[in-house]
Amino acid sequence: MNEHLARIESFVQTLSPSIQHELEGASVTRLYKKGEYLLREGEICRSGFQIIKGIVRKYYLTEGKEIITDLVFAGDLALSLKSYVYQQPSHEFIQAIDDTEVTLTSFEAFQKLKKKHVELIELDLLLTEYHALWLEQRLWEFHSLDATQRYEKLLKEQPHFVQQIPLTYLASFLGVSLETLSRIRGKKR
Repeated sequence: MNEHLARIESFVQTLSPSIQHELEGASVTRLYKKGEYLLREGEICRSGFQIIKGIVRKYYLTEGKEIITDLVFAGDLALSLKSYVYQQPSHEFIQAIDDTEVTLTSFEAFQKLKKKHVELIELDLLLTEYHALWLEQRLWEFHSLDATQRYEKLLKEQPHFVQQIPLTYLASFLGVSLETLSRIRGKKR
């Protein structure tokens, strides 16, 4: 996925300095403390979130149980896509797992900029492609890798963050019980 983020960053660098400045003006940086919500179920996702530092989790509730759909690390993007695109209430929560610094880009401001600068439609397409690629990768992992392989992949990609994530969150993200995760971790020692 970082390859696609690099494509997005490269594209942004090709934009004129004035458009880059306007894009920056559509964004603000904010700090979230551990446990704070960037988005709650029922709220409208009015911004895209680029994680500068820290980790956030995306999850939803089903029968009172938290189901984690994503762990988002520094350098990556988070949003509730359906809520963002349609500007309707979200079914997801986005929560800081630790103290997290985020750049928020306003949906409304970005829409206005796309009307003013047609080249930003390509940026929007790249961002949509990024989300589709993420979803395809996540589905492939769940259908092609077993829980141990998914855990090993996460360890390989984010070794310095895995220790900061509560085990209950890791288990939910991997789609296993806490007991199964403990067995997997025990075999790795």
